[in-house]
Amino acid sequence: MVLNPVISKLNGKCVVLASASPRRREILNNVGLRFEVVPSWFNETLDKSSFEMPYNYAIETAKEKALEVAKRMHLKHFRTPDIVIGADTIVSIDGDILEKPVDKQHAHAMLSRLSNKEHSVFTGVAVVLCSCKIDNQLETKITVFHEETKVKFSDLSEELLWEYIHSGEPMDKAGGYGIQALGGMLVEYVRGDFLNVVGFPLNHFCKTLGEIYGPPVSYCVAGHAVASLEGTHDLQQGSANHRGNEIAGKKPNSDQTAVSEKVANRPSTEKPNGIPEVKGPAVLHHNVTNTSTETEANVAWLRKIADLVNGFKASKVLFTASKLKVFDALSTQDGLEISEISQRLETTLDGTKCLLDACITLNLLEKAPGTLQLYKNTQLANTYLVSSSENSLHDYIVYANDHTWPYFTHLASVIKEGAHRTKADDLVQNSEQTPTFISAVNCLIKVTGNDIVLAFDLSSFKTACDLGCTGALSYEMANAYQDMTFVVFAQPQMLERIKRFQPQGQNLCQISFREGDIFKDDLPEADLYILSNILHYWNEDEFDLILSKLSEKCKPGCGLLLLELVLYDQKTKSSRAVLQALSTLVQSNRRERSESQCRNLLHNHGFINIQMKHTEPFLDAILCIKQ
Repeated sequence: MVLNPVISKLNGKCVVLASASPRRREILNNVGLRFEVVPSWFNETLDKSSFEMPYNYAIETAKEKALEVAKRMHLKHFRTPDIVIGADTIVSIDGDILEKPVDKQHAHAMLSRLSNKEHSVFTGVAVVLCSCKIDNQLETKITVFHEETKVKFSDLSEELLWEYIHSGEPMDKAGGYGIQALGGMLVEYVRGDFLNVVGFPLNHFCKTLGEIYGPPVSYCVAGHAVASLEGTHDLQQGSANHRGNEIAGKKPNSDQTAVSEKVANRPSTEKPNGIPEVKGPAVLHHNVTNTSTETEANVAWLRKIADLVNGFKASKVLFTASKLKVFDALSTQDGLEISEISQRLETTLDGTKCLLDACITLNLLEKAPGTLQLYKNTQLANTYLVSSSENSLHDYIVYANDHTWPYFTHLASVIKEGAHRTKADDLVQNSEQTPTFISAVNCLIKVTGNDIVLAFDLSSFKTACDLGCTGALSYEMANAYQDMTFVVFAQPQMLERIKRFQPQGQNLCQISFREGDIFKDDLPEADLYILSNILHYWNEDEFDLILSKLSEKCKPGCGLLLLELVLYDQKTKSSRAVLQALSTLVQSNRRERSESQCRNLLHNHGFINIQMKHTEPFLDAILCIKQ
């Protein structure tokens, strides 16, 4: 298989899968590809009717997913991946595109339409090669393709349809079925790549990689045939020196398109430098390759260290600009000169210029075109950093600066001596910190709430009790589930502050408030209990006590929704979660819990059907049912 020689050339490179799909992850793991998973935040709202063919929609979505991850890693993670792989799978019948069902009725309609008919499964794939220019600008080179597989369903009875739907399997699958699991019983035949239906066309992907990283060209050195280092040298350079003609110089197939963005202008006939003509055994190529590999590895390691050393500076630039409300000052203008910005912020001219230029390098600000040196917000800043924007993270960033950052300055002493024990009750008693904490959590829920609310189908629950810590999720869920009523249960001091953050203009007749202590008082009756972003403040005994109370209170069939940042069992998988676990240790001498730990704790207290969704980027969701 063409993938095998490519794998060895990708060793030590940053290969990223821009998908949270466990099926794609398993397919690529099974062939030995080493990669990390960074799910895309791309909002899949492309107008399907604007695409001539269904597979064009899948290709464009895959490309946008991969580009979003590449740009985010470059800008926010301060590291540039070498390769980002994006994929999108759709089901198409009679020219219509069927994606993931939104609820059980939608799943029923999809599967009924597929019954006793043949349909097409398309997967669009984008392979994005990334590099970083000297001025820290991201360069990308994109290769896309699609694969089609024909699938025929049997004639499905209503009983079989609903039995499959109630299994829960259709809800996160394109077309409402998973062929590799229970959905296989619906299928009469498959024509084409089976793995394409599972979610990733491995064979086509391998062939595409073979075209991108083709076999090296041979040339003669002193009578010996020696492979040119041009192809392998490009790979060893990460993605910084990919040959400009590698894709663009080839005529793409009818189902394959190559797209280049700011590709470096490099002649396709370039030969490796510094290789003298010698006589004797052909060992020169081997030695030069090893030396080049070691040199490039050293450069990559040094760059990684430099990024880590300077990462805190970038964070502090964001914190300071947010604290000074730089983005607010530039939110309603076409651009301001440095002198006017300095005057508005009441800051020094030199200091302001240095801060704004740093924001430009982080793609938070940009200079308006024209002869005047005008600074203006980027779209990212207008969306997330302006304090009055709908999806503002301003208060969360300021909270990180004022409270999380100072704790981290004492990280060494905490590791040596341990942290002071801090309870969740401290948030209630600390009148200065509580409002900023509630505001910070509200920011997160506003930005991520839609993904959390839609992570599971909660329509079967009619009453919900939000047990903390800010009630923010109840406001989001009330919009999505208008037949559900909510009780926000919290201590009196906290409840008064929660009420101050009620969304303006929202109909709050579904939401009521009740005073109480989660550890001491009886809990309100409900079909669904919600614990949001608070569990990491409790030790094992406290967590056990809460789960015991909930287990006793819940009737069979009641649900428990937990929102926390969950550690992968393999802690190398998500630096985001591991760093948050470190933050929890520093601030409260507590810890985040892994997937398996959460499952065991819930199972021990009589909760079953435990489902977990890594919703990215701040909180994960767990739903379970009382047995």
